[in-house]
Amino acid sequence: MSSGTAVRRILMTTDAVGGVWTYAIDLCRALRAHGVEVVLATMGPLPRSDQRQEVAALENVALVESSHRLEWMDNPWDDVARAGEWLLDLERSFRPDAIHLNGYAHGALPWRAPVLIAAHSCVLSWWRAVRGGSPPTEWNRYRDAVRDGLHGAHLVVAPTRAMLNALQAHYGLLARTVVIPNGRNVPALPRVAKEPFVLSVGRLWDEAKNAATLARAARGLPWPVRLAGSTHAPGNDEQHFEGVELLGTLPAAELWQHFARASIYALPARYEPFGLSVLEAASAGCALVLGDIPSLREVWGEAALYVPPDDVGQLQHTLRELITDTDRRHVLAQRALQSAARYTISRMAERYVAAYAQLSRSSPVHGTVAGILA
Repeated sequence: MSSGTAVRRILMTTDAVGGVWTYAIDLCRALRAHGVEVVLATMGPLPRSDQRQEVAALENVALVESSHRLEWMDNPWDDVARAGEWLLDLERSFRPDAIHLNGYAHGALPWRAPVLIAAHSCVLSWWRAVRGGSPPTEWNRYRDAVRDGLHGAHLVVAPTRAMLNALQAHYGLLARTVVIPNGRNVPALPRVAKEPFVLSVGRLWDEAKNAATLARAARGLPWPVRLAGSTHAPGNDEQHFEGVELLGTLPAAELWQHFARASIYALPARYEPFGLSVLEAASAGCALVLGDIPSLREVWGEAALYVPPDDVGQLQHTLRELITDTDRRHVLAQRALQSAARYTISRMAERYVAAYAQLSRSSPVHGTVAGILA
């Protein structure tokens, strides 16, 4: 971190449900090189044991947990209010230089430190992309809370221009914004030969990921299709998929092994603000077949094949052609690998450090990561 940057301590929120957790852990890990300490405050389902172990390995991070419902869950508002009081108490104890929210509603709290909101998705843009039109009136309170939070923040960060445009379309023009693409580093993996299967990873219960369409396309393919991720939405029934191999929710190290072995990665997403799982697959040398939506084209350009998200026949045809054309599959995998090299956690962290610097205050702060847990 440059000598002119006052930011040394960040209070960051996260959840343990999906990609936001991966993003937060990677960013915290990379911020250590810049001398930044982080109190990582979780809401929603409690972290799993392997997720707690990830945090325990980070010397610059203190994990504080809560089970307050997230703003996109059913009837969350009492929990959102209680979480707000809890977060303000954390701020008083930790005295951070800046607040980094990976949600929206708490941007409107009376923070002492300046606030950055990182936008990962939102219900209104999800609804328009996945179901068409606007959500029903019971989501009006969510809309108002997100709008107030966004306009209460000092800076709004989105991982793609497409996501930023969606936010402004639904919640109004935002005064200070910046696009910072997500990053991911590939762990050291043993060299293994690519195997004949198609992989997809994510919250399988989320209609945006469109796993059901991939499962229907899988029935006519000569290769197996393997899906990794949860089939159980928080607070809802488990979803079932036929014609595919379900791998369940895997620890990160095991999941990387599947990326390393998969020849093709398919994500016919209807909605994906960035797509960390796509970046992981590309970094592991998979050929990419993706939903034809603006955000994925923005990130991957000519390094992927695109299909209309709900066209089962086109998805099946594209996958079958790629399965039978080894040379084209190899070319696409190389393009994806080269493109993935642009999206590292070190580059992401550098841009966030610059963003934090814009928010920094001149007044001195006190307290340490260790102190908040005492």
